[in-house]
Amino acid sequence: MAEYTNVDLQAVATNGNVIFSETAVHGSNCIQHREGSGIITLRGMTNQRRARFFVDFSANIGVPDGGTAEAISLSIAISGEPVLSSQMISTPFDTATFNNVSAGIYVDVPKGCCVNIAVENTSSQTIDVQNANIVVTREA
Repeated sequence: MAEYTNVDLQAVATNGNVIFSETAVHGSNCIQHREGSGIITLRGMTNQRRARFFVDFSANIGVPDGGTAEAISLSIAISGEPVLSSQMISTPFDTATFNNVSAGIYVDVPKGCCVNIAVENTSSQTIDVQNANIVVTREA
C-alpha cells in the first residue's frame, strides 16, 4: 500500500494532472512515485498472469475566482486515458466553493509490464483542487 497527498491548493488545467507532493506511506517496489509528480507507476511484479491494484482518490474541488460556476470533473486515468467510470463530477453553485469528490477503481497490470496512473482534470476549465489524497493498494 502507498499513500500520496497534497494538502495545498493547486490550480489544475484542463487535461492536467493533480500533483501529489507528499508521501504519507511509502509503497513497495511495485508502486513507484516521485514527489511533486502527478504520475504513479504500477509494476506487474508477480508470478501470476497479472497484478491487481485498487486505486482510491479523494479531494475537494472548486471553480477558481474568475471562472464559470458549472459542472467540473476529475477522472482517474490509466496510461493517459481517463477511465470514465471513475469520473467525479461536482457542480458548485458559485466560484471559490468546494465540494468533496472521490472514486476508486481496480487496475490490472500484466506480468512484467508497467502502467501509469494519474488523476486528470476532465473539465472544460482550470479547477482548484485541495486536500488531494490517493491510496494505492496491491490486492493480488
